[in-house]
Amino acid sequence: MQITFLGTGTSQGVPVIGCDCKVCLSSDPRDDRQRCSLLISHNDINIVIDTGPDFRVQMLRNKVKTLDAVLMTHEHNDHIAGLDDVRPFVFRQRKEMPIFATKQVNDALKVRFEYAFSANPYPGAPRLLTNDIESNNPFKIGDIEILPIEVMHGRLPVLAFKVGTFTYVTDANHISEESIELIKGTKTLIINSLHMEKHYSHYNLEEALEVINIINPDICYLTHISHSMGLTAEWESKLPPNVFPASDGLSFKVNK
Repeated sequence: MQITFLGTGTSQGVPVIGCDCKVCLSSDPRDDRQRCSLLISHNDINIVIDTGPDFRVQMLRNKVKTLDAVLMTHEHNDHIAGLDDVRPFVFRQRKEMPIFATKQVNDALKVRFEYAFSANPYPGAPRLLTNDIESNNPFKIGDIEILPIEVMHGRLPVLAFKVGTFTYVTDANHISEESIELIKGTKTLIINSLHMEKHYSHYNLEEALEVINIINPDICYLTHISHSMGLTAEWESKLPPNVFPASDGLSFKVNK
């Protein structure tokens, strides 16, 4: 199963508009981060986790020709704003795009993208098929079994997704003991790490490393990284030997 980081940045992306900090002016491509999104590919099945504002560019950059489903972690703008751009896939594949999310998120999508759910849509509107999922209840897309796991983003419940021994966690600052137990056994973990300072709804680097130590994966990648973290070339040296900064376009294989 192939995992590709489509975006590894925060809600503003990196560089941030109008910012002259050393990260936003960096020539290191690892410091150029689009909004968070992930591509899972296996046996000609492509699944995207979250469709942020950079979704169209991410699909073009990674030459994605087909898309079978979208998983949504939560309803914040930097994770859903690009959903309309599934249109080329809908038109080419001649079927509705399946969206898998909690009822709360799907209800928000039906408000935000009301025109895509209209009984009499205008020509050219995307067609979306929502599927309500719940934490701890696995579901399948093709032969890929996915386990949604609830984590907390401040006061907002967010879904992490576990596929075999791979788990993706973004926009979290707390994981319950029950959810930690579900994530344990993960060999490849992706988890958010916003910056060095404490934040009200995201793990900072110290907190992310504490969670990684509890879950104890073979390898871990940090994502949802702010320009406030500093230059990748500087802070990556502070990481344990099995923990790495994610970067846009980074791709690797895991066992399903």
